[in-house]
Order: sequence, then C-alpha cells, then structure tokens
Amino acid sequence: MSLRSEAKALVAAVGVFLAFYHLPVGNARFDGAVHEALALTRWYAREHVLLCLVPAFFIAGGISVFVSQGAVMKYLGAGARKVTAYGVASVSGTVLAVCSCTVLPLFAGIYKMGAGIGPATAFLYAGPAINALAIILTARVLGVEIGVARAAGAVVFSIVIGLLMHAIFRRDSRETGLAAAAMPAEDGGRPLRRTALTFAAMIAVLVFANWGGAGEGLWGRVHAAKWWLTAGAAAGLGVALVAWYGLVWWKPLVVAAATIVAAAMWPGDPVLVFTVATLVFSWAVATAKGELGEWFTASWGFAKLILPLLLFGVLVAGLLLGRPGQEGLIPSAWIAGAVGGNSPLANLFAALSGAFMYFATLTEVPILEGLLGAGMGKGPALTLLLAGPAVSLPSILVLRSIMGGRRTAVFIALVVVLSALVGTIFGALA
Repeated sequence: MSLRSEAKALVAAVGVFLAFYHLPVGNARFDGAVHEALALTRWYAREHVLLCLVPAFFIAGGISVFVSQGAVMKYLGAGARKVTAYGVASVSGTVLAVCSCTVLPLFAGIYKMGAGIGPATAFLYAGPAINALAIILTARVLGVEIGVARAAGAVVFSIVIGLLMHAIFRRDSRETGLAAAAMPAEDGGRPLRRTALTFAAMIAVLVFANWGGAGEGLWGRVHAAKWWLTAGAAAGLGVALVAWYGLVWWKPLVVAAATIVAAAMWPGDPVLVFTVATLVFSWAVATAKGELGEWFTASWGFAKLILPLLLFGVLVAGLLLGRPGQEGLIPSAWIAGAVGGNSPLANLFAALSGAFMYFATLTEVPILEGLLGAGMGKGPALTLLLAGPAVSLPSILVLRSIMGGRRTAVFIALVVVLSALVGTIFGALA
C-alpha cells in the first residue's frame, strides 16, 4: 500500500481511539442521550418496523413484480401527462397514513420501475405530509387555522416540489431516456382491477394495523375494530393470491391457523400476533414458485437496502434529539427558544430541525402542542408541520442510496426553503 493510504489509515485509527478515549461516560446528559437513542431505536424496531415497514416492503416488492413498467410509465413516467402524474402523486397521502420512513420502500418501488423524478418526489413528499388523520388531529388540537394551512400547504408543496425537481433534473440522462423510451406493454395479462384489488388489500393491512388515536365517533369505532379490519384485509389478500396468483389453497389456511393460535396465546399483544402472522405469510410466499417467489425476493431486497440505514438514522436522531418529552444531546430548551416568534430565522431553524427530526405518524401534533405552549410562534409551527413529517435524518440516509446525493440534497433544500417561506408568510398573517 502507498504511504498516503497508510497515513490515512493511521489518522482514522487515531481519531477513533481519541473519540473512545474521551467519551464523556458518566456525564448525565451524555448517558441520558445514549439511553434515549437506544430506547427510540428499540421502540422503532418493536412498533414501527413490524407494523409499518414490513407491509410497506411487501407493497414495494409488489409494485416491482405485479405492476407492469408500462403502467408506471403511463401514470408517473417522465413522459406522462402532468395533470395525471402530479394529481395521482399529490393525493397519495390521503390513502397512505405513513411517516417519512415508511414511504421510502414505496418511493423506491415506483422510482426503480421508471417513475419520473418529478412525480416520484411529489409522491415522496405527499405520502407522509397529506395524512388525512394527522390533518384532522392538527385542526382539533392546534386550531382550524393551522389545520387548514397544513392541508393546503402540503398539497401545493407536493406538486411544486415535484415540478421543481423535474425542471432541475430534466436534462439528466435518466429522465430524457425515460421520456424518449418506447412505452412498454402496460399489462402482463392480468386485468387491472385484479391488481388494483390486490394492492387495495395490502394498503388496507398497512393502514388499519397502524390506525392510532381512539378518539370519538367514526374514528373511535374504526380504532376499536382496527385488528378485525386488518384481519379482514389480510383474508382478502389471501383469497386474491389463491384465485389470481396461483398460491396453493392450504397456505393461507396455515397463516390463518398460526394467527389464531398466536392470538389465543398472547391475547394482549396484537403486535406479537401480527409478527407471527407476517412470518408465516412470508414463508408461504417465499416457498411459492413464479412471480410470488419473485415478490418475496423483491420485498427482501428493499428491506436489505433500506432497513439498516433507517435503524442507524433513528439511533443518531435519538442520540441528538431524544424521544418526545425526553432530552438528547441537544437540549429541547434550545430548540424551543430558537423557534419563538415568527421571524424568518425562527422559521428557517424550524424547517432545518424538522428536516432532521424523526416524527412517527401523528406524533408531531402533541410535540407541536408542547412547543406552542413554550412560546413557539404559529409560523414556525406550520413550518415544522410542513417539513417534519415529510423528511427525517433516517429517510435522508436512505434517499441518498436510492436517488443519489445530489437529488437528495436538492429535495431536502426545497422542502426546507419552501416550508420556511410559507411559515414566515403564515406567521405574519396569523
């Protein structure tokens, strides 16, 4: 090896040694931050990975196997009609009640299938930002004014960000190649309605399994029946796989039997029951031949690509910022103090903080309620609502591996700048 490479290795080794040598172990804030990092990652692994990401991986794998490239190109491709492409992408969040991490496998699926950078990033932003439940909760807890502004801003943002991403990268070889390519065959022989019903069942499992907040009225009744609805959607998926995809009839029965046994053994732990059902279902699909086996392989590929980076990102986010109501290395008082009032600087800080903080679905509302009580202005509050749920440090790490560092940097910059600008205007008018 050359002297230069040896010198780099020596500097790196010395740096790692000094970092460990001077670790502030015993310092209350550092020890607390380490605990928060591990606690947040444990919670994420137990709750979010099992209920959100695993179904999302199967949906992403299904997009790459069951959906023809022609269909993706027709509705979301670089050469698709803008009204259709951005209309489809911008309303996705009203169906997918997901966070910035759960939307990543879905984004990766459509992007790798040939979706243009504009419609794909519109979908990427809209998935977690235009969450109907979160917007309703925002209006009830933080006020109708902020709730309406969040809903309108999120819809407009998804379209504007997508159009800007398309304009900035329209000369890239991938975009021009996709636009000029001959349209592949749109259908592989299965009627579109069958594919649509299959994905509807998978999305229903994702949505109902993660339905949070009991509330009152219709939402409360849905929450009370969420696991029955999840089971019904899963049963519908099993019927579709047997009838239309060639899954042998007895495998769904094995999945159902395992689920019933798990529910009898752990009646108070629906997450564990869901995990058992998912493991047995994975076996049923992985051992199948043809496109079902390819479905599992594609889903597993997305999991290998995304999950390690997400867990590392959640660990770092917990170390720096802690969990809601807890302290990380960065004192929460600093953040609350920096977002007081409605100045452009406060809004910019709120946008930057939101871009790196991790918000699970619906958790941004109680966090904002506490910050508003601590003196946060309405402008920075809206800024955080527009920037925070859409992106996070874990999602940034994954996005870089999917669409490259330059596109990821531009996407994050657009989210931050537009959120800060709209928050400043809203704060001046509120």
